[in-house]
This record gives sequence, structure tokens and C-alpha cells, in this order.
Amino acid sequence: MKLNELRDNEGARKGRMRVGRGTSSGKGKTAGRGVKGQTSRSGVAIKGFEGGQMPIHMRLPKRGFNVPNPTKLNAVNLGQLQFAVEAGKIAKGATITADSLVEAGVLRRAKDGVRILAKGELKEKLDFEVAGVSKAAQEAIEKLGGKIAILAKPAPAAEPAADDA
Repeated sequence: MKLNELRDNEGARKGRMRVGRGTSSGKGKTAGRGVKGQTSRSGVAIKGFEGGQMPIHMRLPKRGFNVPNPTKLNAVNLGQLQFAVEAGKIAKGATITADSLVEAGVLRRAKDGVRILAKGELKEKLDFEVAGVSKAAQEAIEKLGGKIAILAKPAPAAEPAADDA
């Protein structure tokens, strides 16, 4: 047996039924949709409807909590930073900020801040001005003699006040 001779067992894959292709096909005329009514037509969205009874997804209690204005951080690994240093995009001993990472091409855009994570290995001494650092990343940076400055959390965007005019 060769790789190009591998086949499924006979009858293992069944083709889909082509509906609405004439009465002799067995699924012609109404194409298995019955007769008339909303569900016989296209664009029907009543899957969760229970005939006026309160639907199950509304009977069940809500779970968890959604933060209304979460801070969105860029996650950057130490390995990515080392790769950028080796490529010459970040100078050795430079101070790393969100703007410098965007300039170096490590990030596409700066969000609310940058959090440094410990995946990969950093071999160069770098200083950081970021929104957050994982414990393992902090140990790795300080071991090389780098400094870390945690920036204050940015204020959430204030909603515009509605004028009563």
C-alpha cells in the first residue's frame, strides 16, 4: 500500500442531500420544509423561541461580571524583546516604553499600556517604563541589572455629558 492509494472505506463519506432538484429526487417541491408558514421561507430566526413561554436562556441566572471599561494591555514577551535587540530594532540598554515598542515594530499600536511577560529569554540589560510586569519577568530583568518603572493606570475614558437644552 502506498500513500497515494489510501482511501476511506466504501460508504464512510456520504454526500449531502441536494434538495429542491425535482420530485423524483425525493426532496423536491418543498425540499423538506413542509408546507407554507414562516419556517418554510428563508431568513428564519426563531431557534430560541418557545411559543411565548419564557425561553431557557432567559430563565437561567446570569453568571459573572463584565467590567464596563477594562484596561486593554499589549502583552510583550521577553523573547520578543531579545529578538528585536538582536535585529537592531531596539538599542542595548535602552528604555522600553509603549511608543518605543511601536517604533521598533514589536507592537502594531499602543493600547492602554504594555505588560511584560516572561516567555523566552532576555540576554541584554534593558530599562522599562510599562503598565505591568509579571513576577517571573521582573526577576529576569532585575537579574540582568535592568530597572522597572510601573506607570500609573490610565484614567478610563469619560462619557460625554448629555446637554439638557
